[in-house]
Amino acid sequence: MADQSGETPKIQVDSDWKEEAKREKERLAKEAEAAGENEPLPAAEFVEVIRMIYMQAMVGLGGMQTPDGQSIPPNLEAAKYHVDLLGVLEEKTKGNLSNDEKQLMDAALYELRMRFVQAMSAPAAETEPPA
Repeated sequence: MADQSGETPKIQVDSDWKEEAKREKERLAKEAEAAGENEPLPAAEFVEVIRMIYMQAMVGLGGMQTPDGQSIPPNLEAAKYHVDLLGVLEEKTKGNLSNDEKQLMDAALYELRMRFVQAMSAPAAETEPPA
């Protein structure tokens, strides 16, 4: 876009601005590194699928906290869904898992099912009159 004199305006880049932007970028990178945001992801393995579903079930059971330490309220419907999902995965992979994978699957399902039963029976126990 030309001004009335017919000359095109010149773009002037302040070198101080460039240096300031560079310092800010370095500072943010250091903060992210200190916060652990640059940690590599774990290898894509079957045990990570089990752990991912397990964690979702634990969140549904109310067994997790937010980063600031507040308890996440239980959502038993979501917990049941994830326990059932892990059960489907167990059924579909039967005979195709290594010993370690099978042991992890069995342990995860056992623990989640026991916790789910406890969570389902907890409200009933609280409302019953003492014997």
